[in-house]
Amino acid sequence: MRTHLIYILGACALLSSCKVYRNYERPSDLPTDNLYRDTAESGVLAGDTVNFGNRPWREVFTDPQLQSLIEQALASNTDLLQADLTLQQAEAALKPARLAYLPSLNFTPEGTISSFDGSKATKTYTIPVAASWQFGSIGSLRNQKQKAKTTVMQAEAAKQSVQTSLIASVANMYYTLLMLDEQLNLTQETAKLWEKNVKTMEAMQVAAMTNSAAVAQAKANYQGILATIPTLEQSIRSTENTLCSVLHQAPQPIARGRFDQQQFPADLSVGVPLQLLSNRPDVKMAEMTLRSAVYDTNLAHSAFYPSITLSGSAGWTNNGGGAITNPGKFLASAIGSLVQPLFNNGALRANLKIAKAEEESALLGFEQALLNAGEEVSTTLGAYQTAVKQAESRQKQVDQLEKAAKETWALFQHDRSTTYLETLTAQQSLISAQLDLISDKFDRMQAVISLYQALGGGRN
Repeated sequence: MRTHLIYILGACALLSSCKVYRNYERPSDLPTDNLYRDTAESGVLAGDTVNFGNRPWREVFTDPQLQSLIEQALASNTDLLQADLTLQQAEAALKPARLAYLPSLNFTPEGTISSFDGSKATKTYTIPVAASWQFGSIGSLRNQKQKAKTTVMQAEAAKQSVQTSLIASVANMYYTLLMLDEQLNLTQETAKLWEKNVKTMEAMQVAAMTNSAAVAQAKANYQGILATIPTLEQSIRSTENTLCSVLHQAPQPIARGRFDQQQFPADLSVGVPLQLLSNRPDVKMAEMTLRSAVYDTNLAHSAFYPSITLSGSAGWTNNGGGAITNPGKFLASAIGSLVQPLFNNGALRANLKIAKAEEESALLGFEQALLNAGEEVSTTLGAYQTAVKQAESRQKQVDQLEKAAKETWALFQHDRSTTYLETLTAQQSLISAQLDLISDKFDRMQAVISLYQALGGGRN
Protein backbone atom coordinates (compact mmCIF):
# COMPACT_ATOMS: atom_id res chain seq x y z
CA MET A 1 0.00 0.00 0.00
CA ARG A 2 2.80 2.41 0.94
CA THR A 3 4.56 1.63 -2.36
CA HIS A 4 1.40 2.39 -4.33
CA LEU A 5 1.00 5.70 -2.54
CA ILE A 6 4.58 6.63 -3.41
CA TYR A 7 3.87 5.83 -7.05
CA ILE A 8 0.80 8.04 -7.00
CA LEU A 9 2.67 10.96 -5.44
CA GLY A 10 5.50 10.50 -7.94
CA ALA A 11 3.03 10.63 -10.82
CA CYS A 12 1.59 13.83 -9.40
CA ALA A 13 5.06 15.36 -9.28
CA LEU A 14 5.71 14.42 -12.90
CA LEU A 15 2.42 16.03 -13.90
CA SER A 16 3.22 19.27 -12.05
CA SER A 17 4.48 20.87 -15.25
CA CYS A 18 1.39 20.06 -17.31
CA LYS A 19 -1.47 22.39 -18.12
CA VAL A 20 -3.31 21.85 -14.83
CA TYR A 21 -0.58 23.91 -13.11
CA ARG A 22 -0.42 26.70 -15.71
CA ASN A 23 -0.11 30.15 -14.12
CA TYR A 24 -1.91 33.15 -15.57
CA GLU A 25 0.42 35.48 -17.45
CA ARG A 26 -0.70 38.73 -19.01
CA PRO A 27 -0.59 38.43 -22.83
CA SER A 28 2.54 40.03 -24.25
CA ASP A 29 0.95 41.15 -27.52
CA LEU A 30 -1.69 43.49 -26.10
CA PRO A 31 -2.60 46.49 -28.33
CA THR A 32 -0.99 49.09 -26.06
CA ASP A 33 0.85 51.02 -28.78
CA ASN A 34 -0.68 54.28 -30.01
CA LEU A 35 -3.77 54.03 -27.82
CA TYR A 36 -3.84 57.81 -27.50
CA ARG A 37 -4.00 60.41 -30.22
CA ASP A 38 -3.65 64.19 -30.42
CA THR A 39 -1.84 64.45 -27.08
CA ALA A 40 0.65 66.98 -28.41
CA GLU A 41 -2.05 69.12 -30.02
CA SER A 42 -4.16 69.16 -26.86
CA GLY A 43 -1.28 70.36 -24.72
CA VAL A 44 -1.53 67.22 -22.56
CA LEU A 45 1.68 65.31 -21.95
CA ALA A 46 2.05 61.66 -22.92
CA GLY A 47 4.99 59.31 -22.67
CA ASP A 48 6.68 58.12 -19.50
CA THR A 49 5.22 60.78 -17.21
CA VAL A 50 3.12 60.84 -14.06
CA ASN A 51 -0.43 59.88 -14.93
CA PHE A 52 -3.07 62.50 -14.11
CA GLY A 53 -5.28 59.61 -13.01
CA ASN A 54 -2.76 58.72 -10.28
CA ARG A 55 -3.35 62.01 -8.48
CA PRO A 56 -5.41 61.72 -5.27
CA TRP A 57 -8.85 63.18 -5.83
CA ARG A 58 -8.26 65.82 -3.16
CA GLU A 59 -5.47 67.27 -5.31
CA VAL A 60 -7.75 67.42 -8.35
CA PHE A 61 -10.87 68.78 -6.64
CA THR A 62 -9.54 71.41 -4.26
CA ASP A 63 -12.81 73.17 -3.36
CA PRO A 64 -13.31 72.43 0.41
CA GLN A 65 -17.08 72.14 0.07
CA LEU A 66 -16.78 69.75 -2.86
CA GLN A 67 -14.27 67.66 -0.90
CA SER A 68 -16.76 67.44 1.96
CA LEU A 69 -19.49 66.26 -0.42
CA ILE A 70 -17.21 63.61 -1.96
CA GLU A 71 -16.23 62.34 1.49
CA GLN A 72 -19.91 62.10 2.43
CA ALA A 73 -20.67 60.21 -0.77
CA LEU A 74 -17.82 57.76 -0.18
CA ALA A 75 -19.14 57.10 3.32
CA SER A 76 -22.87 56.89 2.59
CA ASN A 77 -23.56 56.13 -1.08
CA THR A 78 -25.66 52.98 -1.42
CA ASP A 79 -24.00 51.69 -4.58
CA LEU A 80 -20.54 51.96 -3.04
CA LEU A 81 -21.66 50.27 0.18
CA GLN A 82 -23.16 47.42 -1.85
CA ALA A 83 -19.92 47.08 -3.82
CA ASP A 84 -18.03 46.88 -0.53
CA LEU A 85 -20.36 44.13 0.71
CA THR A 86 -19.77 42.20 -2.51
CA LEU A 87 -16.03 42.51 -1.90
CA GLN A 88 -16.44 41.25 1.66
CA GLN A 89 -18.35 38.22 0.35
CA ALA A 90 -15.57 37.46 -2.13
CA GLU A 91 -12.95 37.75 0.61
CA ALA A 92 -14.99 35.46 2.85
CA ALA A 93 -15.24 32.89 0.03
CA LEU A 94 -11.46 33.00 -0.42
CA LYS A 95 -10.75 31.72 3.10
CA PRO A 96 -12.22 28.20 2.56
CA ALA A 97 -10.32 27.98 -0.73
CA ARG A 98 -7.07 28.77 1.09
CA LEU A 99 -7.79 26.12 3.74
CA ALA A 100 -8.92 23.48 1.26
CA TYR A 101 -5.51 21.77 1.50
CA LEU A 102 -6.12 21.01 5.17
CA PRO A 103 -8.24 18.08 6.38
CA SER A 104 -11.70 18.64 7.82
CA LEU A 105 -12.18 17.45 11.40
CA ASN A 106 -15.51 16.46 12.97
CA PHE A 107 -16.34 15.31 16.49
CA THR A 108 -19.06 12.66 16.08
CA PRO A 109 -19.90 10.87 19.35
CA GLU A 110 -22.52 8.09 19.28
CA GLY A 111 -24.35 6.20 21.98
CA THR A 112 -26.89 3.37 21.83
CA ILE A 113 -29.01 1.48 24.30
CA SER A 114 -30.40 -1.89 23.18
CA SER A 115 -32.31 -4.75 24.80
CA PHE A 116 -33.47 -8.07 23.27
CA ASP A 117 -36.58 -9.88 24.56
CA GLY A 118 -36.63 -8.08 27.86
CA SER A 119 -33.02 -8.79 28.68
CA LYS A 120 -30.79 -6.29 30.45
CA ALA A 121 -30.13 -3.20 28.36
CA THR A 122 -26.77 -2.98 26.68
CA LYS A 123 -25.14 0.43 26.47
CA THR A 124 -22.50 1.14 23.85
CA TYR A 125 -20.72 4.32 22.89
CA THR A 126 -18.18 5.56 20.38
CA ILE A 127 -16.36 8.88 20.84
CA PRO A 128 -14.29 9.43 17.70
CA VAL A 129 -12.79 12.40 15.90
CA ALA A 130 -13.28 11.88 12.15
CA ALA A 131 -10.94 13.40 9.61
CA SER A 132 -11.37 13.71 5.86
CA TRP A 133 -8.69 14.92 3.50
CA GLN A 134 -9.90 15.49 -0.05
CA PHE A 135 -7.09 16.17 -2.49
CA GLY A 136 -9.47 16.36 -5.44
CA SER A 137 -8.07 15.79 -8.90
CA ILE A 138 -4.54 16.91 -9.66
CA GLY A 139 -4.28 20.70 -9.45
CA SER A 140 -7.99 21.22 -8.76
CA LEU A 141 -7.57 22.70 -5.28
CA ARG A 142 -4.83 25.06 -6.46
CA ASN A 143 -6.90 26.27 -9.41
CA GLN A 144 -9.99 26.75 -7.27
CA LYS A 145 -7.90 28.84 -4.89
CA GLN A 146 -6.58 30.95 -7.77
CA LYS A 147 -10.13 31.45 -9.04
CA ALA A 148 -11.22 32.61 -5.60
CA LYS A 149 -8.33 35.09 -5.52
CA THR A 150 -9.37 36.33 -8.95
CA THR A 151 -12.93 36.82 -7.73
CA VAL A 152 -11.62 39.01 -4.92
CA MET A 153 -9.54 41.09 -7.33
CA GLN A 154 -12.55 41.41 -9.63
CA ALA A 155 -14.69 42.61 -6.72
CA GLU A 156 -11.98 45.13 -5.80
CA ALA A 157 -11.99 46.45 -9.37
CA ALA A 158 -15.79 46.65 -9.34
CA LYS A 159 -15.69 48.68 -6.13
CA GLN A 160 -13.04 50.94 -7.65
CA SER A 161 -15.28 51.44 -10.69
CA VAL A 162 -18.17 52.53 -8.49
CA GLN A 163 -15.90 54.84 -6.48
CA THR A 164 -14.39 56.45 -9.58
CA SER A 165 -17.81 57.02 -11.13
CA LEU A 166 -19.17 58.32 -7.83
CA ILE A 167 -16.43 60.93 -7.42
CA ALA A 168 -16.85 62.08 -11.01
CA SER A 169 -20.64 62.23 -10.63
CA VAL A 170 -20.51 64.31 -7.45
CA ALA A 171 -17.96 66.67 -9.01
CA ASN A 172 -20.04 67.03 -12.17
CA MET A 173 -23.21 67.88 -10.27
CA TYR A 174 -21.35 70.28 -7.99
CA TYR A 175 -19.86 72.19 -10.92
CA THR A 176 -23.26 72.10 -12.62
CA LEU A 177 -24.69 73.89 -9.60
CA LEU A 178 -21.91 76.49 -9.75
CA MET A 179 -22.54 77.00 -13.47
CA LEU A 180 -26.28 77.40 -12.92
CA ASP A 181 -25.62 79.84 -10.07
CA GLU A 182 -23.42 81.91 -12.37
CA GLN A 183 -26.04 81.87 -15.14
CA LEU A 184 -28.76 82.83 -12.67
CA ASN A 185 -26.73 85.74 -11.28
CA LEU A 186 -25.96 87.02 -14.76
CA THR A 187 -29.61 86.65 -15.81
CA GLN A 188 -30.83 88.53 -12.72
CA GLU A 189 -28.34 91.34 -13.36
CA THR A 190 -29.48 91.42 -16.99
CA ALA A 191 -33.12 91.64 -15.89
CA LYS A 192 -32.30 94.65 -13.75
CA LEU A 193 -30.50 96.26 -16.68
CA TRP A 194 -33.39 95.65 -19.05
CA GLU A 195 -35.88 96.96 -16.50
CA LYS A 196 -33.86 100.16 -16.49
CA ASN A 197 -33.81 100.10 -20.30
CA VAL A 198 -37.61 99.81 -20.45
CA LYS A 199 -37.99 102.85 -18.21
CA THR A 200 -35.51 104.75 -20.35
CA MET A 201 -37.38 103.80 -23.53
CA GLU A 202 -40.69 104.91 -22.00
CA ALA A 203 -39.14 108.28 -21.10
CA MET A 204 -37.77 108.61 -24.63
CA GLN A 205 -41.24 107.89 -26.04
CA VAL A 206 -42.70 110.69 -23.94
CA ALA A 207 -39.98 112.98 -25.32
CA ALA A 208 -40.83 111.82 -28.87
CA MET A 209 -37.35 110.35 -29.25
CA THR A 210 -38.65 106.83 -30.04
CA ASN A 211 -41.88 105.11 -30.93
CA SER A 212 -44.24 102.66 -29.21
CA ALA A 213 -42.96 99.72 -31.26
CA ALA A 214 -39.45 100.12 -29.84
CA VAL A 215 -40.88 100.35 -26.32
CA ALA A 216 -42.93 97.20 -26.85
CA GLN A 217 -39.87 95.36 -28.14
CA ALA A 218 -37.86 96.39 -25.06
CA LYS A 219 -40.67 95.20 -22.77
CA ALA A 220 -40.87 91.88 -24.63
CA ASN A 221 -37.12 91.34 -24.23
CA TYR A 222 -37.39 92.14 -20.53
CA GLN A 223 -40.22 89.63 -20.00
CA GLY A 224 -38.30 87.01 -21.95
CA ILE A 225 -35.36 87.41 -19.58
CA LEU A 226 -37.65 87.20 -16.54
CA ALA A 227 -39.11 83.96 -17.91
CA THR A 228 -35.72 82.22 -17.87
CA ILE A 229 -35.15 82.87 -14.15
CA PRO A 230 -37.71 80.31 -12.83
CA THR A 231 -36.32 77.72 -15.24
CA LEU A 232 -32.81 78.23 -13.89
CA GLU A 233 -34.05 78.12 -10.30
CA GLN A 234 -35.87 74.84 -10.98
CA SER A 235 -32.73 73.38 -12.62
CA ILE A 236 -30.74 74.29 -9.50
CA ARG A 237 -33.34 72.72 -7.24
CA SER A 238 -33.51 69.55 -9.34
CA THR A 239 -29.71 69.19 -9.43
CA GLU A 240 -29.53 69.65 -5.65
CA ASN A 241 -32.15 66.93 -5.18
CA THR A 242 -30.26 64.53 -7.45
CA LEU A 243 -27.00 65.20 -5.62
CA CYS A 244 -28.72 64.60 -2.27
CA SER A 245 -29.92 61.22 -3.54
CA VAL A 246 -26.35 60.28 -4.45
CA LEU A 247 -25.26 61.41 -0.96
CA HIS A 248 -27.98 59.17 0.55
CA GLN A 249 -29.78 62.04 2.25
CA ALA A 250 -33.13 63.80 1.98
CA PRO A 251 -33.44 66.67 -0.54
CA GLN A 252 -32.00 69.90 0.85
CA PRO A 253 -29.94 72.92 -0.25
CA ILE A 254 -26.27 72.25 -1.03
CA ALA A 255 -23.64 74.64 0.32
CA ARG A 256 -21.13 75.52 -2.39
CA GLY A 257 -18.46 77.93 -3.56
CA ARG A 258 -18.23 80.21 -6.56
CA PHE A 259 -17.86 79.32 -10.22
CA ASP A 260 -14.99 81.73 -10.87
CA GLN A 261 -12.93 80.42 -7.93
CA GLN A 262 -12.47 76.86 -9.19
CA GLN A 263 -8.96 75.69 -10.05
CA PHE A 264 -7.53 72.48 -11.48
CA PRO A 265 -3.97 71.09 -11.66
CA ALA A 266 -1.96 72.51 -14.52
CA ASP A 267 -0.38 69.12 -15.31
CA LEU A 268 -2.89 66.83 -17.05
CA SER A 269 -0.39 64.18 -18.19
CA VAL A 270 -2.00 60.97 -19.45
CA GLY A 271 1.12 58.85 -18.87
CA VAL A 272 1.98 55.76 -20.87
CA PRO A 273 -0.89 53.66 -22.29
CA LEU A 274 0.21 50.58 -20.34
CA GLN A 275 -0.79 52.38 -17.11
CA LEU A 276 -4.42 51.90 -18.10
CA LEU A 277 -3.95 48.22 -17.22
CA SER A 278 -3.36 49.03 -13.58
CA ASN A 279 -5.57 52.14 -13.29
CA ARG A 280 -8.80 51.55 -15.20
CA PRO A 281 -11.25 49.38 -13.23
CA ASP A 282 -13.08 48.16 -16.34
CA VAL A 283 -9.78 47.00 -17.86
CA LYS A 284 -8.90 45.32 -14.57
CA MET A 285 -12.23 43.52 -14.51
CA ALA A 286 -11.77 42.36 -18.09
CA GLU A 287 -8.32 41.01 -17.22
CA MET A 288 -9.70 39.24 -14.15
CA THR A 289 -12.31 37.62 -16.39
CA LEU A 290 -9.48 36.32 -18.57
CA ARG A 291 -7.51 35.19 -15.51
CA SER A 292 -10.54 33.31 -14.18
CA ALA A 293 -11.06 31.68 -17.58
CA VAL A 294 -7.45 30.45 -17.56
CA TYR A 295 -7.99 28.66 -14.25
CA ASP A 296 -11.32 27.29 -15.49
CA THR A 297 -9.39 25.71 -18.37
CA ASN A 298 -6.90 24.31 -15.86
CA LEU A 299 -9.78 22.80 -13.91
CA ALA A 300 -11.20 21.26 -17.07
CA HIS A 301 -7.78 19.66 -17.69
CA SER A 302 -7.52 18.44 -14.10
CA ALA A 303 -10.86 16.63 -14.40
CA PHE A 304 -9.08 14.02 -16.58
CA TYR A 305 -6.81 12.99 -13.69
CA PRO A 306 -7.59 10.90 -10.62
CA SER A 307 -9.20 12.31 -7.50
CA ILE A 308 -7.76 11.21 -4.15
CA THR A 309 -9.57 11.15 -0.79
CA LEU A 310 -8.16 10.09 2.57
CA SER A 311 -10.39 9.70 5.60
CA GLY A 312 -10.04 8.23 9.06
CA SER A 313 -11.22 8.35 12.63
CA ALA A 314 -9.71 7.85 16.09
CA GLY A 315 -11.29 7.72 19.53
CA TRP A 316 -12.65 5.42 22.21
CA THR A 317 -15.41 2.81 22.12
CA ASN A 318 -16.70 0.07 24.36
CA ASN A 319 -18.20 -1.84 21.46
CA GLY A 320 -15.84 -4.65 20.56
CA GLY A 321 -18.19 -6.33 18.14
CA GLY A 322 -19.25 -9.44 19.98
CA ALA A 323 -18.34 -8.12 23.43
CA ILE A 324 -18.83 -4.95 25.44
CA THR A 325 -15.76 -3.69 27.27
CA ASN A 326 -15.70 -1.12 30.01
CA PRO A 327 -13.84 1.12 30.12
CA GLY A 328 -13.68 1.71 26.38
CA LYS A 329 -10.71 0.92 24.21
CA PHE A 330 -8.87 3.12 21.73
CA LEU A 331 -10.11 2.73 18.14
CA ALA A 332 -8.48 3.98 14.91
CA SER A 333 -9.29 3.48 11.25
CA ALA A 334 -8.08 4.91 7.93
CA ILE A 335 -9.48 4.71 4.40
CA GLY A 336 -7.97 5.88 1.14
CA SER A 337 -9.76 6.09 -2.20
CA LEU A 338 -8.82 7.07 -5.73
CA VAL A 339 -11.25 7.80 -8.57
CA GLN A 340 -9.95 7.82 -12.13
CA PRO A 341 -12.42 8.97 -14.79
CA LEU A 342 -12.58 6.50 -17.68
CA PHE A 343 -15.73 7.21 -19.66
CA ASN A 344 -18.14 10.09 -18.98
CA ASN A 345 -20.09 10.25 -22.24
CA GLY A 346 -17.68 12.82 -23.66
CA ALA A 347 -18.54 15.35 -20.93
CA LEU A 348 -14.93 15.95 -19.89
CA ARG A 349 -13.75 16.71 -23.43
CA ALA A 350 -16.79 18.91 -24.03
CA ASN A 351 -16.14 20.85 -20.83
CA LEU A 352 -12.51 21.36 -21.84
CA LYS A 353 -13.51 22.60 -25.28
CA ILE A 354 -16.03 25.01 -23.72
CA ALA A 355 -13.43 26.29 -21.24
CA LYS A 356 -10.89 26.94 -24.02
CA ALA A 357 -13.50 28.83 -26.06
CA GLU A 358 -14.43 30.93 -23.03
CA GLU A 359 -10.76 31.70 -22.45
CA GLU A 360 -10.36 32.91 -26.04
CA SER A 361 -13.51 34.99 -25.70
CA ALA A 362 -12.23 36.53 -22.47
CA LEU A 363 -8.94 37.41 -24.21
CA LEU A 364 -10.84 39.21 -26.95
CA GLY A 365 -12.89 41.02 -24.32
CA PHE A 366 -9.73 42.09 -22.50
CA GLU A 367 -8.17 43.46 -25.67
CA GLN A 368 -11.37 45.30 -26.57
CA ALA A 369 -11.63 46.80 -23.08
CA LEU A 370 -8.12 48.20 -23.50
CA LEU A 371 -8.97 49.63 -26.92
CA ASN A 372 -12.17 51.14 -25.52
CA ALA A 373 -10.15 52.74 -22.74
CA GLY A 374 -7.74 54.25 -25.24
CA GLU A 375 -10.65 55.52 -27.32
CA GLU A 376 -12.25 57.13 -24.27
CA VAL A 377 -9.02 58.85 -23.24
CA SER A 378 -8.52 60.12 -26.79
CA THR A 379 -12.09 61.41 -26.94
CA THR A 380 -11.83 63.23 -23.62
CA LEU A 381 -8.52 64.72 -24.73
CA GLY A 382 -10.25 66.05 -27.82
CA ALA A 383 -13.10 67.42 -25.71
CA TYR A 384 -10.64 69.13 -23.40
CA GLN A 385 -8.76 70.63 -26.34
CA THR A 386 -12.01 71.90 -27.88
CA ALA A 387 -13.25 73.36 -24.59
CA VAL A 388 -9.96 75.19 -23.97
CA LYS A 389 -9.93 76.72 -27.46
CA GLN A 390 -13.60 77.68 -27.25
CA ALA A 391 -13.15 79.33 -23.86
CA GLU A 392 -10.12 81.29 -25.08
CA SER A 393 -11.94 82.52 -28.20
CA ARG A 394 -15.12 83.26 -26.26
CA GLN A 395 -13.18 85.31 -23.71
CA LYS A 396 -11.76 87.41 -26.54
CA GLN A 397 -15.28 87.81 -27.95
CA VAL A 398 -16.60 88.97 -24.57
CA ASP A 399 -13.74 91.46 -24.23
CA GLN A 400 -14.52 92.94 -27.64
CA LEU A 401 -18.27 93.06 -26.98
CA GLU A 402 -17.69 94.80 -23.63
CA LYS A 403 -15.64 97.40 -25.51
CA ALA A 404 -18.34 97.71 -28.20
CA ALA A 405 -21.12 98.15 -25.61
CA LYS A 406 -19.21 100.92 -23.82
CA GLU A 407 -18.40 102.71 -27.05
CA THR A 408 -21.96 102.40 -28.36
CA TRP A 409 -23.30 103.90 -25.14
CA ALA A 410 -20.79 106.73 -25.34
CA LEU A 411 -21.78 107.46 -28.95
CA PHE A 412 -25.45 107.42 -28.02
CA GLN A 413 -24.84 110.02 -25.31
CA HIS A 414 -22.77 112.35 -27.49
CA ASP A 415 -23.76 111.54 -31.06
CA ARG A 416 -27.43 111.38 -32.08
CA SER A 417 -26.54 109.27 -35.10
CA THR A 418 -26.45 106.26 -32.79
CA THR A 419 -29.89 105.09 -31.64
CA TYR A 420 -30.77 103.69 -28.25
CA LEU A 421 -31.81 100.46 -29.94
CA GLU A 422 -28.20 99.99 -31.06
CA THR A 423 -27.04 100.25 -27.45
CA LEU A 424 -29.61 97.61 -26.45
CA THR A 425 -28.45 95.34 -29.25
CA ALA A 426 -24.82 95.70 -28.11
CA GLN A 427 -25.80 94.88 -24.52
CA GLN A 428 -27.83 91.87 -25.64
CA SER A 429 -24.92 90.52 -27.71
CA LEU A 430 -22.60 90.94 -24.72
CA ILE A 431 -24.94 89.12 -22.37
CA SER A 432 -25.38 86.24 -24.83
CA ALA A 433 -21.60 85.91 -25.19
CA GLN A 434 -21.15 85.99 -21.39
CA LEU A 435 -23.63 83.13 -21.00
CA ASP A 436 -21.79 81.18 -23.72
CA LEU A 437 -18.50 81.81 -21.90
CA ILE A 438 -19.95 80.31 -18.72
CA SER A 439 -20.99 77.23 -20.70
CA ASP A 440 -17.54 76.96 -22.33
CA LYS A 441 -15.80 77.14 -18.95
CA PHE A 442 -18.17 74.48 -17.63
CA ASP A 443 -17.38 72.27 -20.65
CA ARG A 444 -13.69 72.57 -19.78
CA MET A 445 -14.43 71.54 -16.19
CA GLN A 446 -16.38 68.53 -17.42
CA ALA A 447 -13.56 67.59 -19.79
CA VAL A 448 -11.07 67.59 -16.90
CA ILE A 449 -13.39 65.40 -14.82
CA SER A 450 -13.94 63.02 -17.75
CA LEU A 451 -10.19 62.76 -18.39
CA TYR A 452 -9.55 62.03 -14.72
CA GLN A 453 -12.20 59.31 -14.78
CA ALA A 454 -11.00 57.90 -18.10
CA LEU A 455 -7.49 57.52 -16.66
CA GLY A 456 -8.83 55.57 -13.68
CA GLY A 457 -8.61 58.39 -11.17
CA GLY A 458 -10.30 58.47 -7.77
CA ARG A 459 -8.66 55.38 -6.30
CA ASN A 460 -7.27 57.27 -3.31
